[in-house]
Amino acid sequence: MLNVPSQSFPGSSSQQRVSSGGRSKVPLKQGRSLMDWIRLTKSGKDLTGLKGRLIEVTEEELKKHNKRDDCWICIRGFVYNVSPYMEYHPGGEEELMRAAGSDGTDLFDQVHRWVNYESMLKECLVGRMAVKPAVPKGMLPKSQVTDPLAKEGPSSPSYDWFQTDALVTIVIYTKQKDINLDSVIADHRDDSFRAETVIKDYSYLIHIALSHEIQEDFSVRVVENVGKIEIVLKKKENTSWKCLGHPLENHNSLIPKKDTGLYYRKCQLISKEDVTHDTKLFCLMLPPSTHLQVPTGQHVYFKLTITGTEIVKPYTPVSGSLFSEFKEPVLPNNKYIYFLIKIYPAGLFTPELDHLQIGDYVSVSNPEGNFKISQFQELEDLFLLAAGTGFTPMVKVLSYALTNIPSLRKVKLMFFNKTEDDIIWRSQLEKLAFKDKRFDLEFVLSAPTSEWNGKRGYISPALLSEFLKRSLDTSKVLICICGPVPFTEQGMKLLHDLNFSKDEIHSFTA
Repeated sequence: MLNVPSQSFPGSSSQQRVSSGGRSKVPLKQGRSLMDWIRLTKSGKDLTGLKGRLIEVTEEELKKHNKRDDCWICIRGFVYNVSPYMEYHPGGEEELMRAAGSDGTDLFDQVHRWVNYESMLKECLVGRMAVKPAVPKGMLPKSQVTDPLAKEGPSSPSYDWFQTDALVTIVIYTKQKDINLDSVIADHRDDSFRAETVIKDYSYLIHIALSHEIQEDFSVRVVENVGKIEIVLKKKENTSWKCLGHPLENHNSLIPKKDTGLYYRKCQLISKEDVTHDTKLFCLMLPPSTHLQVPTGQHVYFKLTITGTEIVKPYTPVSGSLFSEFKEPVLPNNKYIYFLIKIYPAGLFTPELDHLQIGDYVSVSNPEGNFKISQFQELEDLFLLAAGTGFTPMVKVLSYALTNIPSLRKVKLMFFNKTEDDIIWRSQLEKLAFKDKRFDLEFVLSAPTSEWNGKRGYISPALLSEFLKRSLDTSKVLICICGPVPFTEQGMKLLHDLNFSKDEIHSFTA
């Protein structure tokens, strides 16, 4: 009997939203929206062509199904007939056909690991890939015997634990010097405790079914100069523990971060405020049993169940305001995460998000993204190009740069919108530009009123060549760009035409 995959988030490789490239969406025909697809999957129509049977699929069989009207794709060991989905796929038929009749796991992960394909394609499930015969011991090629981690990855951390009458302290020795509170994500759920430490492109996991009950809240401390992490748990009863607990999946392992999957916790909606006519500031509270701080330039995923299907979307956290981070540092036990989200009335996801009441919950994932704070080292000029809600990753990038980079001479933001009413946090941006002389601000509108005296139009060589002037000829520069796909793709092309190098550009792409 074949096991149908669960509807949990897929757990493997990723090149996700924040990358130097992106994919274009293609215009879909009328009646081919995500909601239309969900309706079709619930109509009872046979989408596999197998009348409800699940089969084991050999590699030879998979290869036969490689045509537009007969297209099978394997993802993580499960085979799906994606022919019915072709017209509904936002990336277009060509992208799906790249994996026709083959294992499409790597292609899928490169573009959108966060999409919950298991839920979206469950009615298209043909079956499981047939297991290959085991290779006799001693017959493996050398390349498969050697541990690639030993060559490429960081040295594996270790952990220990000790206790007092009231406390249990887990100590993780990372053997790294650039570990901070952002590097640690910890969750206590029921009797299990999970702590993930991000070390470069790897994750070190402590995952234990605790031997005794603990209180909800715990504390995390990092000794940065030696790379030591201390997680202090509070016992519910003052009894002596004989052991910390029993190991769970991937406990005490160091694995590539792209292979760890995403872990979700339920966060409570605390407030929701209008920012513009169609954009709102959502404040979510983490559970007391979670430690999570989203690093600058990274994002998380929201997961909602809509008409029985799990839908996942990426969002970049912002500060509560542009000035909150200029007063005092954020406390390590800060439990609030803010998001600026544009509500699309005809959309599927954001109206559901907007319908949430104060006190309701939304599932929020671990952070992801490839923006590195090291890109700020010795930075002198920072240029930010944002369109619409592409402004969101710029909020923390801007705050961090002005607060923490002593070499910084100039930060410039060019913010593209349709009308004045669309400009997010306009008064805060103008106030910040007034208060900090290193910060310059330009608004560009594509559909302004006749009273508008500022710049007009779309991203162009003329606008960029004037805007991207270094404070010195030799200044170290970083350009960050984010917005709708056409804006970002056009901007990237123009930046390359203006001879900025790959290392000088970071693109946040949806």
